[in-house]
Amino acid sequence: MGAHGYGLRGKVALVTGGSRGIGRAIARRLGREGATVAVGYARDEVAAREVVEGIRTDGGRAFALRAELGRHGDAAALWAAFDAEIGAHASGGGVDIIVNNAGIGRSSDLATLTEEDFDTVFAVNVRAPFFVVQHGLRRLRDGGRIVNISSGAARLAMPEIIAYGATKGALDTFTLNLAKQLGPRGITANSVAPGVVDTDVNAGWLRGNPEAEAYAASIAALGRVGQPEDIADIVAFLASDDARWVTGRVIDATGGAGL
Repeated sequence: MGAHGYGLRGKVALVTGGSRGIGRAIARRLGREGATVAVGYARDEVAAREVVEGIRTDGGRAFALRAELGRHGDAAALWAAFDAEIGAHASGGGVDIIVNNAGIGRSSDLATLTEEDFDTVFAVNVRAPFFVVQHGLRRLRDGGRIVNISSGAARLAMPEIIAYGATKGALDTFTLNLAKQLGPRGITANSVAPGVVDTDVNAGWLRGNPEAEAYAASIAALGRVGQPEDIADIVAFLASDDARWVTGRVIDATGGAGL
């Protein structure tokens, strides 16, 4: 069990985009709670293996799973890779927790966003999670958990990243429908919506820039920039039996942005 006592021993978790940032923190946290973690990654095998080794060093079980999302057939390929690996790490061949964390942002506004970038951000942020769940349903055990990583941009008007915000709004609607459809199987589905988080994705404009850091902190009612662990702790709760009566919700994880 982890520090907060969410016992996930015997559970199997898949975390897409698990090699960096929020996904890395989620994978590490679920591993500390006792879950066997499939760490999905697109290209950075070194980073993914670092996460796996970190989980193993903490006494957990994990394996890396290469799956580049955003292409037709990506979900089928991801689950084929999972099927080929899972037997060596856990019995039963199924999964209990699916965390759709992989995502990309396109920081363009209405006037400058290209059709290609629009298609790409929707392919990774909406289509991939949809089909990851569709293909995963026959592997997802009753009583399982689906957690989709959304964004505060689905709630707050941010025209400078209009398509990104739209993808997260779509993801929240997907979550709502999953909760209704899968409820009879005891499967919960929830979204977690972070605000500004100190990750590599935001490093270019945030880290080492006092003005940017002060602005990002000022947005949140709690007065600081989010950390990946802030999000991972919420996901650990939603993945646990303690959250058995929570489904179809968007959990705001912005530190109170835009209140």
